[in-house]
Amino acid sequence: MDVDITGRSASEIAAGLRERIERGQLQPGDALPPVRTLAVDLGVNRNTVVAAYRLLAQAGLVIARGRGGTRVAGHAPVAQEGYAAGTVLRDVGTGNPDPTLIPDPAAALARSGRPVLYGEPVVDPGLEAWARAWMADELPDPAPRITVTSGASDAIERLLAQALQRDDAVALEDPCFLSALHTVRQGGYRAVPVAVDAEGMTVEGLRAALADGVRAVICTPRAHNPTGASLTTERAAQLRAVLADHPYVLVIEDDHFSLLSRAPLQSIIGRPQQRWARIRSVSKFLGPDMCLAVVASDEETAERLALRLTPGTTWVSHILQRLTLSLVTDPDVRADIERAAVHYAERNAVFAAGLAARGLPVAVGDGLNLWVPLPVAAARVREDLMRRGWLVRDGDHFFLSSDAAGDYLRLTVHQLDDVEASALADDLATAVAALRPSVRGGRIEA
Repeated sequence: MDVDITGRSASEIAAGLRERIERGQLQPGDALPPVRTLAVDLGVNRNTVVAAYRLLAQAGLVIARGRGGTRVAGHAPVAQEGYAAGTVLRDVGTGNPDPTLIPDPAAALARSGRPVLYGEPVVDPGLEAWARAWMADELPDPAPRITVTSGASDAIERLLAQALQRDDAVALEDPCFLSALHTVRQGGYRAVPVAVDAEGMTVEGLRAALADGVRAVICTPRAHNPTGASLTTERAAQLRAVLADHPYVLVIEDDHFSLLSRAPLQSIIGRPQQRWARIRSVSKFLGPDMCLAVVASDEETAERLALRLTPGTTWVSHILQRLTLSLVTDPDVRADIERAAVHYAERNAVFAAGLAARGLPVAVGDGLNLWVPLPVAAARVREDLMRRGWLVRDGDHFFLSSDAAGDYLRLTVHQLDDVEASALADDLATAVAALRPSVRGGRIEA
């Protein structure tokens, strides 16, 4: 490679390479020098180069390919939630709510009028009063300040931007919600993976991330996407105890499933925490097109978040704010939301039982999706299911760390009726069976 590389520490080496990638001196597909070679050239320990390459990989700038070396990442489209464009297959990887279960806003919209002019309060007073009561459970005193943003991703981007600088480290669950991962990488922050188990974010993972110097932690307290895990009372208390020693780390709770969740909220925001925010979007129960999230936070974070809003949109449309308030305070709409919550839980449970009966046990968590562990390569199962007419999403896109990655499918099955669900379960079991190794004559054959 015809580019000079300098630096003595991992951060210096990574910064130099990042600059060369951004200037176009290193192009997508270019190979970085082998670790051992670069270590000798720079006169540093091999582990220093390994750490530098890891920083670049976590920022999405390079891809480690084992024996194939480390190469500059290309600009291929990143995985997104939602329907796949242009497919004729039955798409069961969307992560979408059921559109037939989203309340009709027409009647409420008629009650959301009155022009709003420059200089008026940016948060609708009625929505603010309702949201303050809705958001306050298990939050530190004094009462939180309420901010309204254009959805959860907008809130996370602005919260990180008001507290962090480029290259600062952010703790993310691993596997991770795609939008949060993209927000962190596009902001130029360093994503530090924290493992997730059946009880949510792990204590040892959070402790290690804090020791690694993270400046912010993003946690999904319930209905974790993609696994469906929710924090238990014990786990949340353990995480709060760990965070108590780091009161100025920004703690962001993304309670995205809120009104639809079957699990009680267990918060990791403790009284010692000085910088914190809880986000609740309305997209899962009022529809993604509402583009509205409520943020409860400490006073300083709220003030900085408001300043981040000022140069851009300044406020979220008061029509949307009043429409949201009208819907969430309507008893009939709340009953519809509860029926949707029951539907999602029941359809996921039915499908999981069908897989278990076919020899594929699945833990039923909370949320819109099922996280299905596989005993064979998920990519090959996905290809087999495509030939059978199904479009599914394998788990690779959700993992930050290759060490944590495994073979999973994330399935969105709540819109399938019983016949369709049975057909998908049959096809999935058949695809797995065809790929399982079998023993014949003392030999294992694929």
